[in-house]
Amino acid sequence: MTANDIQTGFILLLIASYVLQLWLSRRQIKHIQAHRASVPAAFADKISLEAHQKAADYTITRNKFGLLELSASTVVIAIWTIGGGLQLLDEFIRSFELTPIYTGIFVIAGFSLISGLLDIPFSLYKTFVIEEKFGFNRLTFKMYISDMLKQTIIMLVIGLPFLYFVLWLMDLRDGNPYWWLYVWGSWFGFSMLMMWLYPAVIAPIFNKFTPLDEPELKSKITQLLERCGFTSNGVFIMDGSKRSSHGNAYFTGFGNNKRIVFFDTLLDSLKHDEIEAVLAHELGHFKRNHIKKRIITMALISLAGLALLAWLIDQRFIYEGLGVKEVSSYMALILFMLVTPLISIFLTPLFSLMSRKHEFEADEFAAANTNANNLITALVKLYKENSNTLTPDPVYSAFYDSHPPAPVRIAHLAKI
Repeated sequence: MTANDIQTGFILLLIASYVLQLWLSRRQIKHIQAHRASVPAAFADKISLEAHQKAADYTITRNKFGLLELSASTVVIAIWTIGGGLQLLDEFIRSFELTPIYTGIFVIAGFSLISGLLDIPFSLYKTFVIEEKFGFNRLTFKMYISDMLKQTIIMLVIGLPFLYFVLWLMDLRDGNPYWWLYVWGSWFGFSMLMMWLYPAVIAPIFNKFTPLDEPELKSKITQLLERCGFTSNGVFIMDGSKRSSHGNAYFTGFGNNKRIVFFDTLLDSLKHDEIEAVLAHELGHFKRNHIKKRIITMALISLAGLALLAWLIDQRFIYEGLGVKEVSSYMALILFMLVTPLISIFLTPLFSLMSRKHEFEADEFAAANTNANNLITALVKLYKENSNTLTPDPVYSAFYDSHPPAPVRIAHLAKI
C-alpha cells in the first residue's frame, strides 16, 4: 500500500461520511415538514398544534444549521490533512527546536486552539440565534465567555499533564511493544477519576448545586431509593435555568460519590409524582447495569482503537497519505482523532440501538416501581417544553436517536 492509496481511501471515506449525514438530515427535514400540519393522533389531546409546530420548526432549523456545520467541518478536516494544515503547524512548532514531547504538546494545543476558534461562530449562532429565537436561551454573552475561559483553564490544568504522560509513554514504544496497553490503562484510569471527581469538583465550577429541601418530594425520593436499594451522596437542584429553559435530570459520578441532580426548570414544570417517575427511570439505568455496560463497551472500543494505532503508528506512508511528512507520536494522535469519527459514523446505528434498548428497560423499571402513567405525563411535558419533535424520520431516528421516538416510547409504556 502506498501514500496515494491512503490519500484516495481517505478522500472516499470523507465523501462517504459527508454524503451519508447529508442524506439523513435531508430525510429528517423533509419528513418533519410533511407532518407539521397536524399533531399525531396519540398526542392530539396532550400537545397543541402550536406546540407541535414549534417543535417541528425548532428541529428543522437545527438540522438545516447542522448541515452548514457538517459542510464546514468536512472542509476543515480536508484542509488539516491533505490540504497541508497539520504539516504547516508541525513545521512552525518544530522551528522552536523543543524536545519531542513539548513539541507534541504545543502542536496538539495549537490544533485544539485553532479548531476551537473555528467552532466559536457556530456555537454563538446556535446559542444566541437559534436557541434565542425559540425561547430557550438564557445565557448572556458574558457568561458564555466565562464558561469558555473556565473550560480552557480546566483543560490546561488537568489535560496538559495527562497529555505529557501519554506522549511520554508513546515515545517509549521503541523498547516496549506493549506501550499502547499502558496508554489505554492510563486513559481508562484517568476517565474513571474524572467521573468520580466531576460531581463535587468540576460541575460546581459552572453551576450552583443546592440540596433538595422540599420535604414532601424529598420523602418520596427517599422512599423510592429505599425500595430500589439505591444509595447516593445526595439529591441536588442545579440552576440550569441561568443558561437554558430546557429541563433535565441525571445521575453523575459513581461509587460513593453518586449524585442525583434535577434542573430547577424540571422541578418547576413537573408534579412530585412525575418527578418520582422520572427519577425511577434514571435509577433503572443503574439497576440494569447500563452505566457499567457503557463503560465496558467504551473501554473495549478504545482498547481496539489503540491496538490499531499501535500497528499503524510507525507506517510512514499513512502520514504522507494524510498530508504529514514526519512520523511522530503526537501527529499519530491528531490523525487518529480526525479519522476515527469518519469511520465511527457508520457504527452509530449500533450504539443508538443499544441505547434505545436501555431506555426501554429503564422505562420498564420505572413502571414497576412507580406509576407508569406518571412517567407518560412527565415525558409528554418534557417533549413539549423541550420542543422535541413527535414525528422524526424513521431512518434518521434509527440511525441517530439514543431514545425511542415519542410515539413508540409512550405506546410501550401504555402496554406495561
